Amino acid sequence: MASQKVDLKVVLLGKEYGGKTSLVERFLYSRFNSTIPYQNTIGAAFGAKSMTVQGKSVTLGLWDTAGSERYEAMSRIYYRGAKAAVVCFDLTDRSSWERAKFWVDEVRLHEPTCKVYLCGTKLDLVDEKNRPIDYYDTKDFAELANLKSFETSSKTGENIDELFNQIVSDYLDLQPATLNMKHENRGHHINKLTQNNLQVLVDQDIVKIEQKTQDDKCCF
Repeated sequence: MASQKVDLKVVLLGKEYGGKTSLVERFLYSRFNSTIPYQNTIGAAFGAKSMTVQGKSVTLGLWDTAGSERYEAMSRIYYRGAKAAVVCFDLTDRSSWERAKFWVDEVRLHEPTCKVYLCGTKLDLVDEKNRPIDYYDTKDFAELANLKSFETSSKTGENIDELFNQIVSDYLDLQPATLNMKHENRGHHINKLTQNNLQVLVDQDIVKIEQKTQDDKCCF
């Protein structure tokens, strides 16, 4: 597999079945699987995509983490060193929103320099006249916590590009004016993963990936 650099590590966090995997699938591959239910992620799945924002090319490395509470400790491995965290919650599930607030606090405690974004998912399923999670509850929380928030639909693609464009723009705004994204020493070297080999990582596989990419200085 060809070597690729990750300039911006992004981790997705949130309750299981909260729409994280669908969000990644839509962003990376412009697809939505409406026929086969997604399996609960074990460990984390990884994918990468390059974007051009403000005239600069930035490669994002996305870590889609397990949402189950029993994998909380493992999730901390993946958001270590992340520049951005997307905390996802299902707009049709109140418990998913309560869990999102936990993840916001968790990231800020363990990775205080990581920029956090709130992302409501499954917007296409929301009945505006009877929302399980009030729009202003999330907006008020985001404002008090100084977070940018988005409501997205992986089915329609609504606001997904806007979310990741905002993440990259904020990242670039924090870089020196002389930043050269093509500099050979910038970024984490990783092996390029395509839509056909997006991997679900469990403990044993993490070891294998480190061994396979040792020469590429893989890190996460």
